Amino acid sequence: QVQLVESGGGLVQAGGSLRLSCAVSGRTASSYAMGWFRQTPGKEREFVAGISRISSRTFHADSVKGRFTISRNNAKNTVYLQMNSLKPEDTAVYYCAAQSLASGTVVLTTTSAYDYWGQGTQVTVSS
Repeated sequence: QVQLVESGGGLVQAGGSLRLSCAVSGRTASSYAMGWFRQTPGKEREFVAGISRISSRTFHADSVKGRFTISRNNAKNTVYLQMNSLKPEDTAVYYCAAQSLASGTVVLTTTSAYDYWGQGTQVTVSS
């Protein structure tokens, strides 16, 4: 059973940066396609970025493209989300997700595609 633990959230001013980390335990991170999602109260969880199990192919939502970058360090069993030029509308709880059955180069972009979820970390961007 895999466990995902997010960290790195917090309060930042608009224009600032944060780096979220997702530590994977139970199996090696290279066994999973990984993704980051976010959710605000009353709204559905939305896709932010995804990275394939191997080859580290990535895909980012249009709303964060050019500002956020997903990456992975399989040796450290960790996936990252570097967030730059943050905006107040980026305020949300950010969740890490994993899926073990995806083929090596597939990037998954929907909540239903993922099997495992972390507890989330709050990101608040002040104006």
